[in-house]
Amino acid sequence: MHADEVSSRARDIHFSSLVFDTHTDTPQRLLFDRFDLAKRDAEGCVDIPRLREGGVRAVFFALWVPVEITGGVATQRARDLLDAVVAQIQLHSDALALCTSCTEIHVARAANKIAICLGVEGGHAIDSDLSLLREFHARGVRYMTLTHNAATEWADSSNAAPLHNGLTGFGREVIREMNRLGMLIDISHVSDSTFYDVVETSRAPVIASHSCCRAMCDAPRNLDDAMIKRLAAGGGVIHIAFHNSFLSQDYANAYRALAAESSSREEDLKQKYGGNEARILMEGQRWSDDSIRAGKLPQVRWEKIVEHIDHAVAVAGADHVGIGSDFDGAFMPQGMEDASRLPRITEGLVRRGYGDADIRKILGENTLRAMAGADRIGKELSYEKS
Repeated sequence: MHADEVSSRARDIHFSSLVFDTHTDTPQRLLFDRFDLAKRDAEGCVDIPRLREGGVRAVFFALWVPVEITGGVATQRARDLLDAVVAQIQLHSDALALCTSCTEIHVARAANKIAICLGVEGGHAIDSDLSLLREFHARGVRYMTLTHNAATEWADSSNAAPLHNGLTGFGREVIREMNRLGMLIDISHVSDSTFYDVVETSRAPVIASHSCCRAMCDAPRNLDDAMIKRLAAGGGVIHIAFHNSFLSQDYANAYRALAAESSSREEDLKQKYGGNEARILMEGQRWSDDSIRAGKLPQVRWEKIVEHIDHAVAVAGADHVGIGSDFDGAFMPQGMEDASRLPRITEGLVRRGYGDADIRKILGENTLRAMAGADRIGKELSYEKS
């Protein structure tokens, strides 16, 4: 195909598909900067105009709580983030809808609204209390990322020394309760041992909301081929993240070499912005871009995303791959600076010879299937209990 033909076909596929991004950190901006989603902004990655331009029909907003915040304070932070999201949905009810099921997502799409779904990022937000897990579910949360960059009291993280060798007994209770509630279990950020404990315990499909392929970039946050296959065997989905350090081995290596500089920068930003995590995240992207221009870090292009998608499909099949950008919470590659650029992924898949049906699965249908699977298991378990 000529380039113009590919672009035309890609556009037709993309804007007639249900494009579903399973992870963005935009709630930080809503809480700390009082950012108005209706405004097309000069910085950041996500707002209503750019979601529209990118053809995004559904998106999970992550209620991310930094690991330094613990106990009841962590729970309250997650509540505050949730409140900030709900306020924006109410303010812009003509464009947004809070959705907790596949049916509600389809209804929102039919009304030309963007479906906003909620996920808690960091199991420490429930403070080892299943009643808090149930509270978040009752308020619309439909997945929980079990850990972030540190272990919880009941699960090990990929980015910290192991404390439990996977899940504790209570951790397995968390998985079973999430199954009962119909919540998706998100294994992005967990250790390998935790991953295997989760997939052995869960009766429902498990997702990685924002992870890449370890075979292409050896980061502990990424999944190796055996893990991708095991995820798929249970009906799960790996959603490819867009973060440079998960996409490119060269970038990851160079970033590690700048660890001291990066750590110093983060401390300076904390001094400057205090607890405003949104500003710290925004400045991180600027630092990455500046370091690339200075030759300290290599340039990463958006095509790397498609390469990881292609690898995951080769390992597990097109039924088990999706997209989870990590917009507003990570360093984006060149050409994928914000949500408006998402049609490029479809174009990349067209160029690689993917058929329409498989592209639609990757763009969102696989995520809907996993959500439906979790909901179905929840109903079955509730029936068994009754």
